[in-house]
Amino acid sequence: MAGEFLWIEGIPFPTTTIKDLKSLRDEFVVRDDDVVIFSYPKSGTNWILEIVHLIHTKGDPSWVQTVLKWERSPWIESITGLELIETQKDPRFYSSHLPIDFFPKSFFKSKAKGIYIMRDPRDIIVSGYHFWKALKISRIPDSFEEYFEWFLQGNVPYGSWFDHVCGWLQMKGKENFLIISYEELHQDLRAGVEKVCQFLGTKLSPEELNSVLKNVSFQAMKDNKMSNYSLLPDTYMDHSKGCLMRKGITGDWKNHLTAAQTEAFDKVYREKVAGLPQGSFPWE
Repeated sequence: MAGEFLWIEGIPFPTTTIKDLKSLRDEFVVRDDDVVIFSYPKSGTNWILEIVHLIHTKGDPSWVQTVLKWERSPWIESITGLELIETQKDPRFYSSHLPIDFFPKSFFKSKAKGIYIMRDPRDIIVSGYHFWKALKISRIPDSFEEYFEWFLQGNVPYGSWFDHVCGWLQMKGKENFLIISYEELHQDLRAGVEKVCQFLGTKLSPEELNSVLKNVSFQAMKDNKMSNYSLLPDTYMDHSKGCLMRKGITGDWKNHLTAAQTEAFDKVYREKVAGLPQGSFPWE
């Protein structure tokens, strides 16, 4: 299973992806009560998932401490994830790394709530390299230098970050769609959680909010086997080569990218996001 991508419409996906994404796009029915987390891989997906799950339980950590994260919010583009979603009771929670053009069309006509989390792509490169080299469900790079080139070319799982984020940013301003960044959660977690609460229409007491904040800290999630992916089967991940919860910081790219790589990244970045309004990203 290792060493391969599943190529669909010119985009590389992990081998666990449903091969017939067209049927998923055209036939899956999104319900109005659904809560969907969207992201490009390694953007803070698991952090926002934990926040949403704990807001749902009003700070009670029993759900996040007893049920595996990929069962609480299954991946819609995976075979096993889709099966789990179909059996969920309302409100359903699920996740997706799919580019906007691949996601079920019914979402865009529904009242379902969608949250898109984004992150500085330079940090995504670093985090992605360390994560994907441990997974057995996609092609593994031989070096950081090779992965860096793959990333700029869009030859990494789920394709180009630039296309992904520019696609989903088209949803900005929609009443049922929230865009939040890894960086703003880092800067002021309480304000970030309150922002998500408001979007979901959930009011928390001070005690409930404090419980959410306590249980979504990096250390709490790293220690929670239901959330840290340490229980992901060995058929999918070589745990000796990497982990999900590595550092949980911003700006780590400065410790990894060379001056030449930074210059090469900046050139591609300027070209790819030129059409977006200035200030679209907090890391600029």
